Amino acid sequence: MNSSNLPTVSVVVIAYNDAGLVGEAVSSALAQGPVVAEVIAVNDASSDGTARVLDELAAAHPRLKVVHRTENSGGCGTPRNDGIALASAPYVLFLDSDDVLPAGAAEALVRAAVEHRAPVTVGAAVRRELPLGHDVPWMPGLYTPGDVIERPADRPELVRDTLCVNKLYERAFLEEHGLRFPDGRFVYEDFVFTSRVLATAPRIAVIGDLVYVWHVRRAAAQVSISLDRKDVSNWRSRIEAHRTASRTLAAASPVLGGACQVKFLEYDLRMYLRELGRDPEYQAAWWTLTREYLDTFADADIEAAAPHARWIARVLRASASPPSDTERLTRLAAEPPRLLPPYAAAADGTPVWSEELPVELDGLAGLPTDRLPVTVDAEPAGRGTVRIRLHDLYGRLAEAGPRTVQLRFLPRAGGEPVLAQPVELRPDPQGGWAALLPFRLADVAATGRRRGLRRMQAWNVGVGVQCADGTSVFTSLRPRGRLLRRRALPSSRYGVLLAQPYRTGTGALALRLAPGAEGALYLVRNRLHRARAGHGAG
Repeated sequence: MNSSNLPTVSVVVIAYNDAGLVGEAVSSALAQGPVVAEVIAVNDASSDGTARVLDELAAAHPRLKVVHRTENSGGCGTPRNDGIALASAPYVLFLDSDDVLPAGAAEALVRAAVEHRAPVTVGAAVRRELPLGHDVPWMPGLYTPGDVIERPADRPELVRDTLCVNKLYERAFLEEHGLRFPDGRFVYEDFVFTSRVLATAPRIAVIGDLVYVWHVRRAAAQVSISLDRKDVSNWRSRIEAHRTASRTLAAASPVLGGACQVKFLEYDLRMYLRELGRDPEYQAAWWTLTREYLDTFADADIEAAAPHARWIARVLRASASPPSDTERLTRLAAEPPRLLPPYAAAADGTPVWSEELPVELDGLAGLPTDRLPVTVDAEPAGRGTVRIRLHDLYGRLAEAGPRTVQLRFLPRAGGEPVLAQPVELRPDPQGGWAALLPFRLADVAATGRRRGLRRMQAWNVGVGVQCADGTSVFTSLRPRGRLLRRRALPSSRYGVLLAQPYRTGTGALALRLAPGAEGALYLVRNRLHRARAGHGAG
């Protein structure tokens, strides 16, 4: 079937106060070619120049239809529903005003939908971190390209993909089942819409093509809903969306309902917990809200979650308020997870969370080495070296026999890591194992320059531990002592190398490196810009 014989698509673009970006989104939809019969842009009563931008585009492109809502809906669901109601093509795609469709996305989706007679077709999506342009795959490994899923209940892990924008929908299928988004001020409307779609048990075709680019602008004056977590209302909205989705799925399939509960524990809960911060008022409100919701979960759903996630859920349920070691909980929620010492045990030797909260760490004995939530401390040990200490974890690492440790510098903008030479680990008098590792930042900076990072470079710093039994584990570093002190290092390559170690939001070591005078000046200016932005936000 050639392109001219393919069924066509209606692309629904929603926009609110996005005059600077909506043109790029609409243009990416129009550029899909004749397979897109129409682009329906719904302006949700914007107060900036969005209406003017859309009207000017519509005057030049007959395939663009613009709808101007007279009242703002307060969410994304209502304008999407408006677009569905106006769509006339056999298939529907959704696009947000600050994102784009890659070339060929619509045609690739339609071809698979027709070939497999699938009411729903899904492709690959990436979160593109701007301005660096680093692409993070959305839900990697969840789908197998070329697969056809006859019933979602056969693949319950599909509940983890809550996006609507990486999928093509047959319009007759949407109409037959009355599938719409929640109206009005409903945040995380994708959760509910996706649950309603899966509850109808559609055949789902999978393609490997990139079909959606989700732009992430963390430094924007108005961040997206998923990034706007400055108060507990965002978490409350996410809980309510999940509650609605879980009930919808459970009514259609107990398997899907249970999978949705587990997804909350393993994904949503951990994501928000690792960003809990230190504000006691926020912590208390978040803790109370989360604990109340977890109390509605069946014990079987918590037991079905991965060990790290169920430990977190049980600690939350066991304490009426944030415990004194809340930071340990946030580190366990990180990726990779880290269980910070001290390591408490019950009278019979059973590992427990702490003496304050003796929640059993069940399943620890059966975890493979590469999934152990180990902790590695790092502190300066003289010019160009760091001393690391690897903590044992209730004897589990001792069983594997840690042998060597290797520093790994992972570029935050994506790409291959820079690996240092492995160094032998030796028993530490204080327990665990220790080693002195070369910390040659000039070599790391030189690799970054060869990869095109001319000014400021950002690196995560971790270690890989190889064990005598052939197993291994990778984790991030916990900076200690004066390791976070900024340094201006003399360099034969660049004259000066400015190194700014810092602690990430999850307490792990990261680096900013600025080689040469140009890089150092850029780093200083960038730091001043962040400081001013933070002052203005306060």
